[in-house]
Amino acid sequence: MSILTLTLNPALDLTVTLDQLTAGSVNLAKAGYLGAAGKGINVARVLSDLGHTPTVSGFLGLDNDAAFRALFNQYGIDDAFVRLAGDTRVNVKVSEASGRVTDINLPGLQVSDTEWNRLLARLESLAGSFETLVVAGSLPPGVRPQQLEGMIEMWRGRGKQVLLDASGGALRAGIKGLPSLIKPNIDELADLVGRPISEGMDLVTCAREIQKQGIDHVVVSAGEDGVHWFGPNGYWRARVPQVKVISTVGAGDSLVAGLCAGFVEGLSEEKALRRACALSVMAVTQVGVGIRNQKELNGYEQAIVVEQVEA
Repeated sequence: MSILTLTLNPALDLTVTLDQLTAGSVNLAKAGYLGAAGKGINVARVLSDLGHTPTVSGFLGLDNDAAFRALFNQYGIDDAFVRLAGDTRVNVKVSEASGRVTDINLPGLQVSDTEWNRLLARLESLAGSFETLVVAGSLPPGVRPQQLEGMIEMWRGRGKQVLLDASGGALRAGIKGLPSLIKPNIDELADLVGRPISEGMDLVTCAREIQKQGIDHVVVSAGEDGVHWFGPNGYWRARVPQVKVISTVGAGDSLVAGLCAGFVEGLSEEKALRRACALSVMAVTQVGVGIRNQKELNGYEQAIVVEQVEA
């Protein structure tokens, strides 16, 4: 099955690594990397490394899209982005030796209703060619959460599988469109249910609340506590090994790519979750997403413990 990823608010990511960020002072970076990014684009890059040929869409600024075009060409990704006048935003991600990441994100290009309708027309023309849609990232200025809800409803109405990785208003509105899967972290899940989440059964209760709304799969990323997958066939928990963290940028996107590939390839929950978590672990040990070393990825897979939990 073909996969389309949607990134409404992509960015050129400037990722800077340093020992420790000192606010209000001049900080000397150890390294820096500027590259085309955006959550759905990151997902597509990992899917490409897994042997898939994804298509990407969303909004891109016409004036600085060269880096994106080069990336798509390098990874064999089909480009179905709608171009807008102006520059795609630049986001700064400062990664410290402790693993802490500070994001400085610009708002993105302003999108008019006319431009939104252009995108909907593009997606309508593509819908017949794809079975799976991954919607990832934030909303740019001018796009209302209700518009995202309607777009997801359109795809679900066509019998398509929709995976949603968003936060805030986009996540709250997006789940009303009943995507097949969402991937909140603990804080984002707490925001959805409207209360803090303690460990143990409270997490289970909150995830089940979301499932009762019509979301088949709720995958909760919990940092060092691993990943919790609540699906229609049960609850799986993955425990991940401790590794030296270089940057957490792209870890969630890698997890989503692994889950998406697992669905498309018909893997069992245990196998899909194990590989998805291995991809996420690999992402934090490097700057940028993707499979840099297959042998290393295999090692992470072997170190991950996945268990089905009775709850």
